[in-house]
Amino acid sequence: MTDAVTDTADPGYGKLTDDSFERSRKRIGVPIKLPNPPHNDEVSRDGVRHFAYGYGDDNPLYCDPDHAAGTRWAGLVAPPAFLYTMGHDASPRPQPPENKAVLKGDPFAGLGSYQAVQGFEWWRPLRLGDELLCLRSQVGVSDRTSDFGGRSAHVHHSFIYALPEGPLHAIRRGTWINAERSATKERKKEHDLPEPYTPEQLAEIDAAYAAETRRGAEVRWFEDVEVGDAVDPKVKGPLTTTDVVVWHLGWGMQLTPPGSFRLAWKVRQKAPGLYPPNGLNVPDTVQRLHWEPARAQELGLPTSYDYGALREVWLTHLVTDWMGDDAWLWKFECQHRRFNFIGDTSWLTGEVVSKEQVETEAGVRSEVHLELRITNQRGVVTSPGTAVVLLPSREHGDVVLPDPPADSIDAMLAHEVARHA
Repeated sequence: MTDAVTDTADPGYGKLTDDSFERSRKRIGVPIKLPNPPHNDEVSRDGVRHFAYGYGDDNPLYCDPDHAAGTRWAGLVAPPAFLYTMGHDASPRPQPPENKAVLKGDPFAGLGSYQAVQGFEWWRPLRLGDELLCLRSQVGVSDRTSDFGGRSAHVHHSFIYALPEGPLHAIRRGTWINAERSATKERKKEHDLPEPYTPEQLAEIDAAYAAETRRGAEVRWFEDVEVGDAVDPKVKGPLTTTDVVVWHLGWGMQLTPPGSFRLAWKVRQKAPGLYPPNGLNVPDTVQRLHWEPARAQELGLPTSYDYGALREVWLTHLVTDWMGDDAWLWKFECQHRRFNFIGDTSWLTGEVVSKEQVETEAGVRSEVHLELRITNQRGVVTSPGTAVVLLPSREHGDVVLPDPPADSIDAMLAHEVARHA
């Protein structure tokens, strides 16, 4: 949490300075304590189903034990982004005093900050009963020029997930852009709001839902895929407040700790900034701007909007339905370029841009590279993305799961810092 009193007294508050970059660089490689316990302590049938249903996915690989038992995985597995709901804090206990000093305050306090990129890499599935540890750390910071001509700081964080007994599961890599608020005001030009839908428009959306496909148990062979092939499209929307609420049922709260009434009061005693007062002067979660238009408007936005994570799982849904049960989603990255407001409709599309087979110690890896995008009803791309899928090959056999570039959480953190050095 940012120390508001200290930061506002700082003459550099709200300014992007050389000193703020230097303070940020000192944080590189320092583990950051996770603020909350995970939404799911372990992978369960209910947890997986609630998460998948929360983004509109009823894939039997995740939701039907009988179907899943007949796949190469021999049982239910979690959707790729289920890791968002898991991970007990793996930072050192107790935190060394020098780490506490480095992590005190926020080097970019008072700046406009928004998530720009989220990337994932997966090395093994999550099965029923699995638990995870998670280590978060800043791994880099870049001094850039923003889209609006001003200076900006691109802060890179990695979240490393591993099973308690050691094997790494996946990594999540996020980039947050920090810029002076005078430079971010230009983003208001993006705030086009949805208009009421005509019966014809709603019928088009319903027809798209009816036409959606899932590869499932039918193997998609590497040899049958050609560059230029389209990924079977999907639609998500029009987005409603109910959709956001149902998403939270499976995803958890993430920022504000879960719990109501006295439980929320206990959290508020430690972090009052997480509960700004509403129109009745009642403290309520900062996250309510995602379902309460009045709060969004207080912050300069025209209405409520979705989470970037929701669009990320939409695109993984697009890919996993296309690739089938026997394939493996290895890498995925998504940018967030525009708001997706309540009432917007998102059209998900993609195509194969390349394919290759790579010799590894474990065998031949048959890779298919995809370009993906989310386009709203106004024809604006809100979130472009990419993915690498491993497909079974008639010549080389089943998919061999990829190895991570390191064999432990600590080694993986060192690898991430080196990537951004």
